[in-house]
Amino acid sequence: MGARAGGSLPVRVAIVGAGVVGAAIARLLTRYEGFEVHLFERNADVGWGASKANSALLHPGHAEDPRRFPLRARLCARGNRLWHLWAEELDVPTRWPGELMLAFSEEESRSVFGEYLERAISNGVPGVRVVGKEELKALEPNVNPSAVGALWAPTAGVIAPWEATIALVENAVENGASLHAETEVRRVVVEGGRVRGIDTSEGFFEAEVVVNAAGIHADSISRSAGVDFELRPRRGEYYIFEEDAYPKVRRILHPTPTPKTKGVYASVTVEGNLLIGPNAEDLPPWAKEELSTSRSGLDFVWEEASRLVAELPPRSRVVKTFAGIRPEPPGSQWVLEAYDDPWGFVNAAGMRSPALTAAPAIAEHVVEEFMGGRYGFELRERASWNPRREGIRRLKEMGEAERERAIGENPLYGNVICMCKEVSEAEIAEAVRRMRRIGLKTVTLDGVKFRTLSTFGWCQGSFCRVRVARIVSGLLGIPHWSVAFRDREVTYGVGDVKVLLSGSKGDGSS
Repeated sequence: MGARAGGSLPVRVAIVGAGVVGAAIARLLTRYEGFEVHLFERNADVGWGASKANSALLHPGHAEDPRRFPLRARLCARGNRLWHLWAEELDVPTRWPGELMLAFSEEESRSVFGEYLERAISNGVPGVRVVGKEELKALEPNVNPSAVGALWAPTAGVIAPWEATIALVENAVENGASLHAETEVRRVVVEGGRVRGIDTSEGFFEAEVVVNAAGIHADSISRSAGVDFELRPRRGEYYIFEEDAYPKVRRILHPTPTPKTKGVYASVTVEGNLLIGPNAEDLPPWAKEELSTSRSGLDFVWEEASRLVAELPPRSRVVKTFAGIRPEPPGSQWVLEAYDDPWGFVNAAGMRSPALTAAPAIAEHVVEEFMGGRYGFELRERASWNPRREGIRRLKEMGEAERERAIGENPLYGNVICMCKEVSEAEIAEAVRRMRRIGLKTVTLDGVKFRTLSTFGWCQGSFCRVRVARIVSGLLGIPHWSVAFRDREVTYGVGDVKVLLSGSKGDGSS
């Protein structure tokens, strides 16, 4: 049982934050008997913090210094390996193009690459080697000709980070976890040196163990439990190009890292879009929600990306710019710890890069080292645990024969709603069904977007969003204008203007 050794009562675990780390912990906990797993998220949907707006990379692990950051180094390399299995089990799109760390002088190559080769050996990262200019050009034809060589890491990958988080939550809920969306955790309740539960916007929730994976706000949650540290918001800005914008890159490109950041990357997403970024701008503590982009930040990204490649697509082919906030912990050290005072409090906080890569390994660490080790809960696997989840069948990815079969089984596959991404009505309907199935209180257009890629194309929803909203309103049985955009406070419209002008009371009657 998931109880303390010798005990028999199930353990109620409250996980604060449904980002990729919290969701991974929830999924893995459901693998074991006797844990009652509850996942709390203040937003209307899962994965809308740092897990959504990032570089979407699965780092190899050779950039992590095993002397300064031994845990980070070990869990990054382990997470990279685990994602091969987890992505297959959860049907999450991934690519494994490999990574090139570029050098622009012989001195840089000699002084830096030797250190990273040693780290690769120490961290157990396979296949890392130095390549010269000729092989570099063969690996990446669009590399900047000024590059004299590179460090090649073939195990680097790319993932759809929001879909990874959604898949983790779907699988956790399918295995018995409960999701509490739109529920803000305000503090951890401690009595007599032990965790008793959490105070939330929905009232008190009793729990024996609280796992703090609250992203940029994890410091305030931790402070309420008596463990004090401060997270600094670090903003990263990006460009993403249209899917058919060229030239692209074959590999993941980046410069040699600095103590502050791994630098600006050029990569291609799993959907086929060239992505460049991020910069690394430290913001004041009060700016934890500052997701606006800046001219200076975007100019810096463009300039740095131009150093990596021979040519970027024209700026006119940029489909979107965006920013993400990552939580920078003290000394860049993850705050990954279980405490005896208060007993039952676990921090998975300060999850800066490479936390997306390491998420499965972080979950292993929390479950095995903290739950099974520090707290002594017995970890006995459930025979009924199902590791598998199927993604939504996408019309765009089907061959002609498969499309015909899909339309025969479900005619809604024949009604294309989003032309840019070839998203059908069937996919939108399935996204809504899944959102309701995991227990979301509010079905949002953003939620549909991240599950289907509708409104993700070059028009950014200018043509299809109204059609998506009509489908959602029909499925939910609510007026078109009251469909939620990002949350229930921001809706698609403000009322039926035509009906209001005709003298109606605004109740939809005519």
